[in-house]
Amino acid sequence: MQKPSFEIPCVILCGGKSSRMGEDKSLLPFDDKSTLTQYQFDRLKPYFKDIYISSKIDKFDFLDKNRLLLDESEVYSPIAAIDSILNKLNEEKIFIITVDTPLVSIDSINKLISSSDDYDITVAKTIRTHNLCGVFSKSIKNTTEKMLNDDFHKVGFLLQNNKTNIIQLPNDDEFINLNHKEDYLKSLNLIS
Repeated sequence: MQKPSFEIPCVILCGGKSSRMGEDKSLLPFDDKSTLTQYQFDRLKPYFKDIYISSKIDKFDFLDKNRLLLDESEVYSPIAAIDSILNKLNEEKIFIITVDTPLVSIDSINKLISSSDDYDITVAKTIRTHNLCGVFSKSIKNTTEKMLNDDFHKVGFLLQNNKTNIIQLPNDDEFINLNHKEDYLKSLNLIS
C-alpha cells in the first residue's frame, strides 16, 4: 500500500491539565522520544501537509515556533482549543488528535479523513466514541463560538449539533487514552 499523504493539516491537542496523570502527560518520555508530544509530532508529520501543536503555553523545546498554536482562552476546554485552531488556521478541514492517544494507526486516520467529505465532523468510534480524534470543518465555527459565549463545553453537544459522521473502527487498543499511570505503562508495553 502506498503511504497516504493527507492534504489537510493535523493539530495535536496538548493543552489539558493532566490532573488524573498527576503530571503533564504531554512531557512524559515515550518510546525513543524525550516527550509524548514529540513522539506524536514525529510520527504524524510525514503524512500531513502541515502539522501543529495546540497548547496553553510554549513548553516544547523540539518545536519550531511557527508550529505552535497557543490557545489563549482562560478555560481549559477542548471547545476553546478547537475554536482557537479554527481561528488561527485558514483551512476548510483539519485533522485533530489528542497527544494522549499515541497508538491511533495511520490506517484509521486514513479511514476518518476519506470518510469526511460531506460532513462537518468525522470522528472515530470503537467501544465508545472518540470525540477528539477526527476531522473538524470550519463550518462548525458558529457552534463553537456560541458554546463559548454560553460557557458550555461538552464536545458531545458539538457533535450532536453539526452534521457528524461517526466511523466504527475495530481496534479499541489503538485508542487507549493515557489518563492514568497504568494507561501510560500499558501503552509503552503495546508499542514495544
